Amino acid sequence: MAKKILFINQEIAPYVPDSEMSLLGRQVPQKIQEAGYEIRTFMPKWGTINERRGQLHEVIRLSGMNLIIDDTDHPLIIKVASIPTTRIQVYFIDNDDYFMKRQMTVDESGEEYADNGERAVFFARGVLETVKKLRWAPDIIHCQGWMGAVVPLYIKTAYHDEPSFANTKIVTSLFQNQLKNDLGNNFKKCVEFRDAKAELLKPYHEVFDFLELGKMAIDYSDGIIEASDHVNAELMDYASKKGIPVLKYQGEDFAESYNSFYQQICPEE
Repeated sequence: MAKKILFINQEIAPYVPDSEMSLLGRQVPQKIQEAGYEIRTFMPKWGTINERRGQLHEVIRLSGMNLIIDDTDHPLIIKVASIPTTRIQVYFIDNDDYFMKRQMTVDESGEEYADNGERAVFFARGVLETVKKLRWAPDIIHCQGWMGAVVPLYIKTAYHDEPSFANTKIVTSLFQNQLKNDLGNNFKKCVEFRDAKAELLKPYHEVFDFLELGKMAIDYSDGIIEASDHVNAELMDYASKKGIPVLKYQGEDFAESYNSFYQQICPEE
């Protein structure tokens, strides 16, 4: 039976401008699907995405759940579209407060949003709750971009008893630093959920920045991919010292290496 891989992407071309991350967000799922895997792909519904041009539509049966973050209810909206000329369907995580009327990491004046940490928590939980509703159990979750950095922690703690994720392995792709600022004083409080308790976050600095997010993702991942030629050296060093499998930067010819890496992380039974 084909292995199932869930891609949790921060950016996917053509829905957002071309960048190293958005192009990989499109190319990796496509190449892996062509290699015979069954895939699902998620990204945030950034407010800059043109829904009409992208032919997004809401999936009513998956929408309507409320996620409580920092004692506030946030309705979850799920949209879907297919990337033209591919067989890839993309699920979009949307919410009026966090995404609908907003740009990506920074606002119109180039300032990072103060609640980027909350947005990442909402995105992570939104993806995982939706996958549960789809009754689809991924063998591997591959996170690309800091917006998915909370997912490894949640899979190994808050969701470890869920049938959908009981045997799931986590792969995290590391990119160059994309955050200038930290995520504010309440990020740890926002992350807390079920078994993702505050004490688990004690090893990290009180205020999370890009490095702390990366360390947390590495600590709860089963494998790390150096997805860029400019990844923070401290994070790569941290990953190699953990003793978990690390795939070095592969350039454009990544498909075969990624496939072999998935087999290493999650061998055939």
